[in-house]
Amino acid sequence: MIFGRRRARAVTPARGFVEASDGRMRVDEAVPVGVRIAGAWAWRLLVIAGVIAIFVFLVVQLRLIVVPLMVAVLLAALLVPFVTFLQRHRWPKWLAITVAEVGILAIVSALVYLVVVQVRDGFPALQERTIEAVGTFREFLLTSPLQLTDSQLTDYLGQAVQSIQDNSAVFVTGALSVGSTAGHVLIGILLVLFANLILLIDGGGIWGWVVRLFPRNARAAVNGSGIAGWTTLTRFVRVQVFVAAVDAVGIGGIALILQLPLAIPIAVAVFLGSFIPIVGAVLTGTIAVFIALVYQGPVIALIMLAGVLLVQQIEGHVLQPLVMGAVVKVHPLAVVLAVGAGGFLAGIPGALFAVPIVATVNTMAAYVSSGAWRETPYSDPNAKDVTRNA
Repeated sequence: MIFGRRRARAVTPARGFVEASDGRMRVDEAVPVGVRIAGAWAWRLLVIAGVIAIFVFLVVQLRLIVVPLMVAVLLAALLVPFVTFLQRHRWPKWLAITVAEVGILAIVSALVYLVVVQVRDGFPALQERTIEAVGTFREFLLTSPLQLTDSQLTDYLGQAVQSIQDNSAVFVTGALSVGSTAGHVLIGILLVLFANLILLIDGGGIWGWVVRLFPRNARAAVNGSGIAGWTTLTRFVRVQVFVAAVDAVGIGGIALILQLPLAIPIAVAVFLGSFIPIVGAVLTGTIAVFIALVYQGPVIALIMLAGVLLVQQIEGHVLQPLVMGAVVKVHPLAVVLAVGAGGFLAGIPGALFAVPIVATVNTMAAYVSSGAWRETPYSDPNAKDVTRNA
C-alpha cells in the first residue's frame, strides 16, 4: 500500500493524454494531434504568406526598376544560347555579345517602324470606317423590332463604355505604371539594355555572388535549383517565341488573304500578345475581327473569327501540349490562374511574367525536393582560386 499522494500514472500516447507529476494534465498533450498539426501548419503558412506579401509590396514599389530587370532576364534567356553558339564556333565573346545586342535592337526597331508606318497610313481610314459602321449599326437598332429609342441607346453605350473602363482599369494602370511618361519609357529601355548587357557579360559571376549569400550547407541546393530554373526559363522563352511566331503568321496571314488593312500591325500585335499564354493571342485576335467587321462586313468578320479560333485550337491542342507542355510542366488551370493573378496584382507586366515565374519556381522547388543536389555538392570557384594562389 502506498501512503500519501498517489504517483502519476504513465499513460501511453494511445490513451490521448499524459499526466504531469502533480496529477494535472499537460496542456500540449491535452490538445488533439490533428489540432496541433493544423496549428503548426497554420503559423508556418502565415509566415510564408507574410514574406510573399512583403516581397510583392517591394516589387510594386520598385516596379520601374523590377520590370526592366525582368525584361532583361527574359532577353538574356533568349540571347545566351545564341552567344554560346557563336562562342563554340570560335567567335570572340565580345563580338558574339555585340552581334546579339545589335541584332535584337535591329529586329525590334524594324518591327516598331513597320507598325508605326502602317498605323499612320491606315488609321484615318479606319477611324472613318469605324464611325460609319457605328452609325449604321445604330440605325439598324433604332429600326429593328427591339423598338429602342435614341436615349436608350445612348444610356446603353455609356454603360458599356463604363464597364469596359472598370474591367480594364487594372491592365491600363499596369501599363501606365511601367511607362506613364516618355522619360519612364526611355529610362526603362536604357535599364533593359544595360542589365541585359551585364547579364550576357558576367551572368555566371552574378549568380555565384548570389549563391554565396546563402549558408554554406544550402549552397549546393541553391546553385542546383538555380541552374535547373535557368534551363527551364531559356527553354520557355525559345518555345514561347516559336508559339508566338506561329500565332502571328497564322492570324496575320489570314488577315492578308482576306485583304484586310493593317495586316502587319495585326501580326505584330498577335506576336506580342502571345507572350501572355492562352488569353493574349485571343485578345489581340479580336483586333483583326474588329477591322474585318468595319472594312468588309459581318461575313468576312465571321471568317476572320473562324481563322482566329482555328489558330487558337492548333495552339491549344498541338503546340501547348506537345511543345510548351514539355517545358513548362504546369497544368493549364495553373497557367490561367497565374495569368489572372499576375494581371490583377501588376497589370500587363504581371500577366506577362506570371507563367515564366511559375514555371521557373516550380522547377526549382522540384529540384530541391528531389534531393539531387546532395549528389553534386557546390564548390566555390573563388575558394579554389584563393587556395591555388596560396
